[in-house]
Amino acid sequence: MLLSRLSPVLALLGALLAWEAMCVVFAVPSFVLPRPSQIITAAQEVPLSTWLENIAATLQIVLAGFCISFAIAIPLAMVLVNSRQLSNTVVPLLVIIQSTPIVAIAPILVVTLGAGTSPRVVITCLITFFPLVISTATGLRSAPAELIELSESLRAPRFRQFTQIRLPYAVPHILGAAKVAVTLAVIGAVVAEFVAADKGLGYMIVNYTAVFKLGRAFCALLILLCISLTLYQLVVLVERTFFSWSLPSRN
Repeated sequence: MLLSRLSPVLALLGALLAWEAMCVVFAVPSFVLPRPSQIITAAQEVPLSTWLENIAATLQIVLAGFCISFAIAIPLAMVLVNSRQLSNTVVPLLVIIQSTPIVAIAPILVVTLGAGTSPRVVITCLITFFPLVISTATGLRSAPAELIELSESLRAPRFRQFTQIRLPYAVPHILGAAKVAVTLAVIGAVVAEFVAADKGLGYMIVNYTAVFKLGRAFCALLILLCISLTLYQLVVLVERTFFSWSLPSRN
């Protein structure tokens, strides 16, 4: 039991040791592929205040983009479920937006909206919006038809039908989409920082790779990974704390 829990950690340590050994044996230069020990050393060369400032800048974009997407996606999904004609009109547009490479849109948004935080938030919203809308609409439609017909026969207001019947059935879909969207928000923020930013972890990666300081770039990448995993676990914590009734029962 203990070994099964420690196996991911042991596998990670083994991969790091293999990485270190391969770089030493084959004398790989640090500007091509730094060793894990060199990454740790490179991280210490950057002042802590610089790391914190850039982490805060990236987190600001990630959380702003995710929260705005979430606040718009849930009501929009309710409207789409309520109106088939509107759904047939809006969903194809959402598919077109989602199918367009975000890297291609980013420079256009920077020119249109300026080089501030607005284009970065919009890019993050675009990359997180689609899964939230589609999954929420799917969850709202998953409510049993018998309950919907019963509410209509009792002349229940449409608002109560959504809040007391459809939304509870949609909660697992919404939380599943939130897990995906919050990790996509990190990707969107980094893509936006690649295009136009004066701070942020994505900005640091671009700058450090340009001058072949890959150790620092790898450190920024690892911090991004930690942010993504932490945000994912926060959504899981919210699910288990406030919506444990929506989780599948364990026999």
